[in-house]
Amino acid sequence: MAAYRYCEAVTGLQARNFSYGIRLLPEPKRLAMSALYALARRVDDIGDGDLPADRKAEALLRTRELLDDVRAGRVAEDDTDPIKVALADAARRFPIPIGGFDELIDGVEMDLKGAEYQTYEELKVYCRCVAGAIGRLSLGVYGCDDPERGAHYADTLGLALQLTNILRDLREDALNGRTYLPTEDLVRFGCQEGFALPRPPAGADFTGLVAFEAARAQAAFEEGLRLLPMLDRRSRACTAAMAGIYHRLLGRIAADPESVLRGRVSLPGWEKAYVALSGLAGGRS
Repeated sequence: MAAYRYCEAVTGLQARNFSYGIRLLPEPKRLAMSALYALARRVDDIGDGDLPADRKAEALLRTRELLDDVRAGRVAEDDTDPIKVALADAARRFPIPIGGFDELIDGVEMDLKGAEYQTYEELKVYCRCVAGAIGRLSLGVYGCDDPERGAHYADTLGLALQLTNILRDLREDALNGRTYLPTEDLVRFGCQEGFALPRPPAGADFTGLVAFEAARAQAAFEEGLRLLPMLDRRSRACTAAMAGIYHRLLGRIAADPESVLRGRVSLPGWEKAYVALSGLAGGRS
């Protein structure tokens, strides 16, 4: 139980949007989801941290070895890594597709290689690694009436969330030397100079670019939310809460595209709580 409490602490401190949703789950599922998040956070922190590239590669390899230990049932209860212990216990209790974490690591390795995406289809591969995989991992905890269709919708909902993240973090990523939007879209809207300044590139149709990408995210939300009727009430509420927060965030970005160049767009705590309660009551957002 101490291992789970550690994971819950990580989730509460570092994943405010995520934590609003999983609070709605019964304890066994909430604890398992906190273990999933804690390991996903570790992988993300490796990718975003200050270690040299070779040290990051070593850390990701050690994480893959951790996953092998979980799959093989080689994790002792007194292991010194609480995330490893919690994930191993969660995997014994729920049919979690642990390979989703390997996909997440694949996505982080794309970042480390400085991958850029020429087309939307290429970007979707990345999004499905870093976000769709999390949706499929979560589905292992939630349970689903139709696992195959559910996995597709969970994957698509993850795509919607990641596209929203990409729009939200446009300038922050640019300052870190990363560009995620497809090159073909940047060229189409005259934005190939990038977003390192707190204003759109001269002569660019930045509003058109954001509207175009937001429409893609909206379409992914509409398809991915077909997952909701396939889940039990509490899991449905959890998913609706997390998706609803990001969906509202997308709406704010679409309404004021240049806001993403001025700072990180976010929702106030009261609005996140409202969305969470709406999900518990049966609403989507």
